[in-house]
Amino acid sequence: MDDGLDTTALIAAAKRVSVDTPGRPWHGGAMAVTLMVQGTTSDAGKSVLVAALCRWLRRRGVAVAPFKPQNMALNSAVTADGGEIGRAQALQAQAAGLPPQVDFNPILLKPNSDTGAQVIVHGRALQDMDARGFHDYKRVGMEAVLASHRRLCDEFDVIVVEGAGSPAEINLRDRDIANMGFAEAVDCPVILISDIDRGGVFAHLVGTLELLSESERARVRGFVINRFRGDLGLLEPGLRWLEQRTGRSVLGVLPYLHGLRLEAEDAIQSEQVLDRALEPLRVRVPVLSRISNHTDVDALRAHPRVDLQFVGPGHGLGACDLVLLPGTKSVRADSDFMRVQGWDADVLRHLRYGGRVLGVCGGMQLLGRSLRDPDGIEGEPGESHGLGLLELHTTLEPEKILRNVAGHLWDGETPVRGYEIHCGRSQGRALERPAMVLEHGPDGARSEDDRILGTYLHGLFDHPDACAALLRWAGLRGDHARLDPRLEAEASIERIADAVEAHLDGRALERLCGL
Repeated sequence: MDDGLDTTALIAAAKRVSVDTPGRPWHGGAMAVTLMVQGTTSDAGKSVLVAALCRWLRRRGVAVAPFKPQNMALNSAVTADGGEIGRAQALQAQAAGLPPQVDFNPILLKPNSDTGAQVIVHGRALQDMDARGFHDYKRVGMEAVLASHRRLCDEFDVIVVEGAGSPAEINLRDRDIANMGFAEAVDCPVILISDIDRGGVFAHLVGTLELLSESERARVRGFVINRFRGDLGLLEPGLRWLEQRTGRSVLGVLPYLHGLRLEAEDAIQSEQVLDRALEPLRVRVPVLSRISNHTDVDALRAHPRVDLQFVGPGHGLGACDLVLLPGTKSVRADSDFMRVQGWDADVLRHLRYGGRVLGVCGGMQLLGRSLRDPDGIEGEPGESHGLGLLELHTTLEPEKILRNVAGHLWDGETPVRGYEIHCGRSQGRALERPAMVLEHGPDGARSEDDRILGTYLHGLFDHPDACAALLRWAGLRGDHARLDPRLEAEASIERIADAVEAHLDGRALERLCGL
């Protein structure tokens, strides 16, 4: 990681991306309205509420766009123009009926250590920075954020903005671009959401307000309480007290919705519903220290005949049918991490017992013989050993490959689609037996005995035909369900929009959205 800042280059980059469209006013010709959703904690439900509001507005014929000024996540998506944004904003774009755009998430931070991250501005990797370096950069970053917001205001009627973490993190208030700093810059109202399932919801809401400045408190127009289960009548005295105590309305209480098929922004989710009448395919996914784009396995987690379990540090992989090595932001560090956890030995034992192994992106690189980082892309320059299961050598290069692709599996028939996000370029004899053929050519590798498969393609399980074929390759027998993750997500978006219709104050929301 590079702790130094090339300030001249950073300012120049921000100026290049912050040029206004000539002749367009700040809020566009139609006076676009911006509404921001902030949370009392991380995972309070901000992402889901923004997606729900986007679909709720779209149902009313409103031209709406999602927006998150600054996102920190290792799950990212590739936009139509080859940029990189958080996957949560791609889901929110789906809710708004739009293809993902880089302006929906102008700054994305992808952690590569406990104190540093790759900084992505308008879809392109800019530089690795430590926490203090990025704090200094925020003044420049705000220019990129406001440039994206201005462009969206020129194109849409309503911009629904998602905050990050909590606005009450007072140590981060200076130069804030993710929460109230952005709200103050564009002069927009704020909805504050809190998760009652965590406990302490009234303390979270009141405490957050108390830690805001006077002008910031004035922006909070109402509360949403999320993930409630139980008798609402027992909650109502607390709601009345909250409104009297704060002088702000509770816009509604959203129920706990089970079985939502929505991609997580970063947290690993484990909820599954298995068909116990039939023997499931056992899949184990080691949680690497810098695991990224673990949403690749969401389609498997939703499958009624797949028992998918994430395996955390300190636990062995155990007996299973398929070991799936996920992507990682720091492949050399996670090669060492696998050995410390003993997972390298677990994988070898698994193969001796006849199991199968699949590596995706960084997971495929781990299957190879060597991992070279001569330019220090992910840390100190150097070389590490992979697991040595494929005759494959990977070199990390500064230019990241970002593209949406489609093609077919090695059988020449089964369609597959997905996206690539990687700095590594792999070469070696293993590539002579590709896992699939994509628009730009062969991709990935298969072992001679056909029990090890690697690919750079994220989202490879998202096409129902490809998912079915890969599950058969992994050992699932008999007829089984064919799931389309995009349709599953669409049904979940409809459910959360229905919840907004049923449980939130529609008139108040309409006023906040300028309807």
